[in-house]
Amino acid sequence: MHAEGLVEVVLPGKVEPEGLEIRHGAVPVAGPGQVVVRMEATGVSFAEQQMRRGRYYDQPPFPFVPGYDLVGTVLATGPGADPELAGTRVAALVKVGGWASHVRVDAADVVPVPDGIGAAEAETVVVNGITAWQMLHRKARVRPGRTVLVHGANGGVGSVLVQLARAAGAKVIGTASERHHEALREQGVVPVDYRAGNVAARVRELAPGGVDAVFDHVGGRSAVDSWRLLAPGGTLVCYGSASTRDDTGSKQWPVLKLLGRVWAWNTLPNGRHAYFFNIWAGRALSRTRFRARLHADLTQVFAALQRGDVTARIAARLPLTEAARALRLAESGTVAGKVVLNP
Repeated sequence: MHAEGLVEVVLPGKVEPEGLEIRHGAVPVAGPGQVVVRMEATGVSFAEQQMRRGRYYDQPPFPFVPGYDLVGTVLATGPGADPELAGTRVAALVKVGGWASHVRVDAADVVPVPDGIGAAEAETVVVNGITAWQMLHRKARVRPGRTVLVHGANGGVGSVLVQLARAAGAKVIGTASERHHEALREQGVVPVDYRAGNVAARVRELAPGGVDAVFDHVGGRSAVDSWRLLAPGGTLVCYGSASTRDDTGSKQWPVLKLLGRVWAWNTLPNGRHAYFFNIWAGRALSRTRFRARLHADLTQVFAALQRGDVTARIAARLPLTEAARALRLAESGTVAGKVVLNP
């Protein structure tokens, strides 16, 4: 067997995508309870776009290897890790470190990918799929016949959300720019052009009594409008502050402001609920429970992918060494689906 080397992409500081660096080294060794995964697919998510601007809420100090999630084959297992994992295809949510040819992960954090699902397909629904699933089923608890509003319905999380919501029997209104409307209609979604102004008024026309749930990644002004669009007993799930991506100043402030709003809304006596969704919430309190939930939910998402409830949308595939081009493409707003990096 030929000797393998490690290839990883390093984010050295606040740089343009072209400032990313490629580093070579030795393949990591699995420690106790760990596995080494040979990456087959990793992706560009909104988190990396914020990280390169130094705007992600709790990113590590520069320099570091970005990459929120990955799919690959277990190359080696360390002492105490199940040796049966060797040779199996797994997915892992890592927050940082995924943009590398080989990644060391705790064995308890990997989730098996079912046979018949390709690495790139699986990659499109790791962070996006878990986020969508947990917001829909654990926070909003959407039931058949309910009406939901999904902002950015063609985005990474949004596109999975609308499909899971339709599979759950919900009526879906989705905001997106005009060019995505035909594709949304084909999925049974009622599209609203967010560029045409006054989205709230248009949604009110479609759902005069309000909507049962809103999923909002925009934050700021949009979150306030989203709250006002809720029907009595409805749920708002905020999961980002995309509107502040290019802002300067404190990266914590937009999130803290949103958290403050969410807290205040929940004190109002109208039976409506607001959440700020963070995929890592609860991890510090109970890692065991966090892992069990992640494992269960990602398994459900993979099953939905196998059933065809969710379609993997790969916008482009590029080699890991072209991460700069991949990041530019993801940030361009011209693609639908996930930009995937292969080794």
